[in-house]
Amino acid sequence: MHDIRMVREQAAALRDGMRRRGALEQLEPVIARLETLDRERRQAIQAVEEKKAARNAASQDVGRKKKAGEDTTALQAETRALGEEIARIEATLAETEAAIQQGMFEIPNVTLPPVPEGDETHNTVVRTWGTPRAADGVKPHWEVGEALGLLDLARGAKISGSGFIVFRGTGARLVRALMNLMLDLHTREHGYEELWVPVVVNRASMIGTGQLPKFAEDMYTLVGDEGYLIPTAEVPVTNLHREEILDASQLPKAMCAYTPCFRREAGAAGKDTRGLLRVHEFDKVELVRYCRPEDGAAQLELLTGHAERVLQLLGLPYRVLLLAAGDTGFNSAMTYDLEVFAPGVGKWLEVSSCSVFTDFQARRANIRFRAAPGEKPQFVYTLNGSALAFPRVIAALLEHYQQPDGSVLVPEALRPYLGADTIR
Repeated sequence: MHDIRMVREQAAALRDGMRRRGALEQLEPVIARLETLDRERRQAIQAVEEKKAARNAASQDVGRKKKAGEDTTALQAETRALGEEIARIEATLAETEAAIQQGMFEIPNVTLPPVPEGDETHNTVVRTWGTPRAADGVKPHWEVGEALGLLDLARGAKISGSGFIVFRGTGARLVRALMNLMLDLHTREHGYEELWVPVVVNRASMIGTGQLPKFAEDMYTLVGDEGYLIPTAEVPVTNLHREEILDASQLPKAMCAYTPCFRREAGAAGKDTRGLLRVHEFDKVELVRYCRPEDGAAQLELLTGHAERVLQLLGLPYRVLLLAAGDTGFNSAMTYDLEVFAPGVGKWLEVSSCSVFTDFQARRANIRFRAAPGEKPQFVYTLNGSALAFPRVIAALLEHYQQPDGSVLVPEALRPYLGADTIR
């Protein structure tokens, strides 16, 4: 969420940021309304202060006249009238402030200068790693996975519905192996603190990281309770220090967690429904970092490199895309997507988004730090990235490493965790 001063003092920059996203036409009425509401709010605050000053003066006059034995009936009536007027203005002010907050929730983050302007056609490949396998004769992962007894798509749909997957036998062990490989890498080599967090969060947490109110239709809500199944570990991990002030010595702070993730994908019906490409429940290891504002750019490069390292250890060819402003997520100021090539489906598959949010999330969640004793607290910058999301990684592994006899080679880094060098 932006500071209202962005609307008041930097409206041109805010509008230009929305234009770069291709969203100015849609959001111009919201910005204009916020400008009006902000003026009304400041006028109401001034009016309340003036009325309170007048009431205080009248109250003092009442006291003086009572001591002098004079009639105070008129002054007391004036004081009551001022009190009623103050209450009326304060009620209107509360409504105005609620409307301002609601309007601010509708405006996405402003992207950073390196982010290209435009829609997804302006995404830029900034680097590649490895050589994609030729697609000739490579079967899609769902055929390989079911033939090897790793996936049970039909029973997943039977017990839960489309978009839910059952992993069986070695397939289930593969999920566990990926989790352990990623967590060991990030905690032992990259310095992250490992967390085990709830997968149910409250509304304040969803608001804090920006999932609500914007993306309510994509969330799984607990019936009869104010709780939500998490769409990503970003939500509980980022909110861990909500409403707290950290010491500068704690920054940068790095945390990671494995969780299942739940997404209704309400806006993506009919897209990539085969196999593991788009599911409603999936497993993921998430990286979250807090840092000082001046370190945001360097921390994004560091975090992205940590996610890339997983793909390098798995030997999966990938590319890094810098997303254009129109394709950058609502909360993000700059995002790199990591995509692996899956030859069986002939596609690049996104397995990670690594983003810096500037103070957009921290302002919503009120996560601050104090640079030095006695100094005014500042908002941290937050960052996160998947490292990695399992389903598409598994899809790429089954397609990239499949052999002519139907078996699948296991990358060397994964073998100690899986306990096998080949899946047959």
